[in-house]
Amino acid sequence: MVFQYGEKEIEYLKKKDKLLGEAIDKIGMIERATNDDLFSSVVRHIVGQQISAVAQETVWRRMNDSLGLINAESISDIDVADLQKCGITFKKAGYIKDFACKVACGEFDINGLYLKSDAEVISELSAFGGIGVWTAEMLLIFSMRRSDILSFGDLAIQRGLRMLYHHRKIDRKLFEKYRRRYSPYGTVASLYLWAIAGGAIPGMKDYLIKKKAVQR
Repeated sequence: MVFQYGEKEIEYLKKKDKLLGEAIDKIGMIERATNDDLFSSVVRHIVGQQISAVAQETVWRRMNDSLGLINAESISDIDVADLQKCGITFKKAGYIKDFACKVACGEFDINGLYLKSDAEVISELSAFGGIGVWTAEMLLIFSMRRSDILSFGDLAIQRGLRMLYHHRKIDRKLFEKYRRRYSPYGTVASLYLWAIAGGAIPGMKDYLIKKKAVQR
């Protein structure tokens, strides 16, 4: 499955922002994969923190081979040490085990998140160890398919904004201006900002202020 959007969202963003609209025309439709299984998505995000995509895939494959099915019950039934054997740190294994146990015993109603606002989902998920605000925002996009997520903590989003609008710095006040402009389709704007940051439009450059090296 991919994140679904269409002419309604595109036309809205093009009407609201000429530069973004021009970028949308140049890039075309974007397909980004989604994962409907919220629990496994949480685990996968914790696994992937501060390691390469290749390393994440290796660990994920080992976990699938070891557990057969990655869900709250299968993880809560094994020891932290067994999770570590898949190639993750003791801390990450502990975060995953804690989350799985709370979901498995019913202490945390993961499916209940679908009935809550974006802010409530972020607050509840980020209360767990190993799940920060950025991770919660990515889960809102790629598992829950929420339509209005633009992450201030995402470095690629900030890079895309600098490249598109020729800013040298994106502070919170400036970021909020764009977030309001894109709403209620901030997620679709995010897809295009990620593409821009990744070099989808030749000739666009990053205007980031680079710190001068200190001479000693």
